[in-house]
Amino acid sequence: MDNKELIELEECPICRGPGMILHEGGWNVQVECVDCSAHTVYVEYSNEAEKAEAERSVVSLWNMGKVVHGERGE
Repeated sequence: MDNKELIELEECPICRGPGMILHEGGWNVQVECVDCSAHTVYVEYSNEAEKAEAERSVVSLWNMGKVVHGERGE
């Protein structure tokens, strides 16, 4: 994502902890809570333009509260 573009993540919709954008293997991205591990779905990308759009998508999902969360130990 362009360094000039500000990304604003809301607090976790489950525990109000901080969210973090995570890239895995250079092909997908998600937002995950640092405290409770609630997370968005993975969104795949294959180039820089798709990467920026994927980041915007997961941030939007996170900020709307569309997350997956299981109980600890699951």
